[in-house]
Amino acid sequence: MYESYYGLNDKPFRLRPDPHFFFGSKGHKRAMAYLEYGLSQSEGFIVITGEIGAGKTTLVRNLFNRLPKDKIVAAHIVNTHLDPDDTLRMVVSSFGLPLEGSKADLITRLEHFLRFVDKQGKRALLVVDEAQNLNSRTVEELRMLSNFQTDDRPLLQTFLLGQPEFRSTLHSPDMQQLRQRVIASYHLGPMEADETRAYIEHRLATVGWKGDPAFTEAAHTAIHAYSGGIPRKVNTLLDRVLLMGYLEELHEFTDEHINAVISDISDEFRLPDNPDAPDADALPTSAREAVLRGGELRMGDTRTGDRRASTEVMDERLMRLEKSVVSVLSILKKMVSNQQGSVPAQTAEEET
Repeated sequence: MYESYYGLNDKPFRLRPDPHFFFGSKGHKRAMAYLEYGLSQSEGFIVITGEIGAGKTTLVRNLFNRLPKDKIVAAHIVNTHLDPDDTLRMVVSSFGLPLEGSKADLITRLEHFLRFVDKQGKRALLVVDEAQNLNSRTVEELRMLSNFQTDDRPLLQTFLLGQPEFRSTLHSPDMQQLRQRVIASYHLGPMEADETRAYIEHRLATVGWKGDPAFTEAAHTAIHAYSGGIPRKVNTLLDRVLLMGYLEELHEFTDEHINAVISDISDEFRLPDNPDAPDADALPTSAREAVLRGGELRMGDTRTGDRRASTEVMDERLMRLEKSVVSVLSILKKMVSNQQGSVPAQTAEEET
């Protein structure tokens, strides 16, 4: 693996969101400030939008790590391709409650749970990721849940995170009641060129980087031009760049190296010139979104813990597979190197 070659203690550019690598760009700091402001208000909705791969999920996980566990009970929902009734069941399940009974039973059970949380001196927080998949009826169901309250305070606060198209849903005519309950809204944009460089160096430093490998100014320019300042695109590109550096024994990357990897990635995702090939538009929406996200597949488990565990197992399996492939490549490199070294020796013997 390239980690040992460059003296790193872990992979710096994983696709899986990891709060350990959280980088506070100007946009991410502001988005985190809005989330923390929302927590301090203890009511209403907070809306955070951003492009695919902008770092919304990492933002949420960083927030979860900072939540006072003795004061807040939080639930995180990712699977949002749901109708209103299924959404209610997902909310109930995410707080660890049984799903038996009718819709009225579920609502009553959830209300009792929220009142119990309040009596314990705690607050309930619901975080809904991928909110762009919610239709207006489902959003209205979430708004209705915010009606649970005591005489002086609400029992449930909700954060909505999604791609930019969710803002269209939010500003539709039938969303007026929800908009009145939104106490803060922020759009998480891409990083600027200097932030992209700082982001790269931050992730490398987090895993023990001491300046090897180095990146030229032109290389950083090429990275930002390709990624547009989107963290996930940076991660996808740099992981491949470091692997190439290991295989070709590079300790400094120029723009030529970066562009070579970009060309390889483009070739891999280029559609074949086959008129009989299926139209990309005919693919299921979830499949197209997975490709656009850079290959990260979201799990549909009802419990956050199960979903994270499944993702981590998959990530671990991919790591083992990658290590096996790189080990084979390393052996092949040594075999080729040994053969090349034996040729001069054989020639010398023949001459004598």
